[in-house]
Amino acid sequence: MSDIAAQFKLVKGPIYSHCFNTDRSLLAITYDTDCYVYKLGASKQPQLVAVLPDHDKTVTAVDISVHGRIVTCSQDRNAIVWEPLSNGTYKPTLVLLRINRAATCVSWASTGYKFAVGSSARIIAVCYYEQENDWWVSKHIKKPIKSTINALSWHANSVLLACGGTDGYARVFSGFIKGLDSKEQVASSPWGEKFPFGSLVREWYQGAWIHDIKWRSSIDHVAYVAHDGSLTIVDYTDSQYSIDNPEGLPFKTLCWINDHEILAAGFSNHPVLFSEGSNGWKLSKILDAPAKAPVRTPAIGSDDADEDENANFGMSALRKFKELDLKGKVSQHEEKSTHENAITELSPYAESNNNVTKVSSVALDGKLVIYKL
Repeated sequence: MSDIAAQFKLVKGPIYSHCFNTDRSLLAITYDTDCYVYKLGASKQPQLVAVLPDHDKTVTAVDISVHGRIVTCSQDRNAIVWEPLSNGTYKPTLVLLRINRAATCVSWASTGYKFAVGSSARIIAVCYYEQENDWWVSKHIKKPIKSTINALSWHANSVLLACGGTDGYARVFSGFIKGLDSKEQVASSPWGEKFPFGSLVREWYQGAWIHDIKWRSSIDHVAYVAHDGSLTIVDYTDSQYSIDNPEGLPFKTLCWINDHEILAAGFSNHPVLFSEGSNGWKLSKILDAPAKAPVRTPAIGSDDADEDENANFGMSALRKFKELDLKGKVSQHEEKSTHENAITELSPYAESNNNVTKVSSVALDGKLVIYKL
């Protein structure tokens, strides 16, 4: 399809998270209880070069710093920093998270000297390296978080930390670490003047689970997607703009393309592009959209008559479930998207002049797909 630059079947199970190093020569993905590291070549199948195996429960997220360090977090309540060695292997370093529930998401700050871990313990752990003991220690952000943290995103200044979770709130906290960060990093921030660690800078109530949240630091905007199928864009003036997924299904992930475009994806298995115009945000394009099934007109009084009310939007949900119940599968008369299951994460893959030109996605089908914009 014209929107697809490349696609690779990497593993046989779900991929929840993926990331690239700075020059896009390495790819890391989560798979079951491990993290797989691949070497990338031009249009060739990624080559597996390392398996990072120290977790004993599902690895929920992975991220790579500007220095090439990989951090993984897991449902085993641990995070591990993997230091790249000259022989191509990785040395694991302990992280003292001090949480009693699963770690759910992780994100490096742009400086590469600290990272944040979200958890089901109603805690965000901001972690930094302690030279004397050769481990990573953490400081906790707790209040007013009331539930699991699903997503984290650092501002480019490495101080402001956006998060969203299952309590329905999107928030911005200060992740300022004394002795590590300087006041110059936030000297001209429109979000405020003082940022003591853990202070709540802003919050917005959505009322539905927040699945993903991302900064657009150049314009100091935050975008997030929620389980009610909405994409919301907010800023430091507390202005708020929401738009719903035209397909009705929730988005799981989003990616800023430029200051005025956002790509979102989730349970509909293909990305949707939104753009900002003079009248606010609107749907711009559906990438890799499957062809709709041909509409058939049922006989009046037949069992399918009421099912086909929404036939123009493809096969109705009721008929899909009926076919699954009777045959164990859905009829193959609809063209499919490249991804065969929910997309779990989008990530910028190629950029030009502060504008993302290619985006990568991973999904529950074990595939990595690269889309052209």
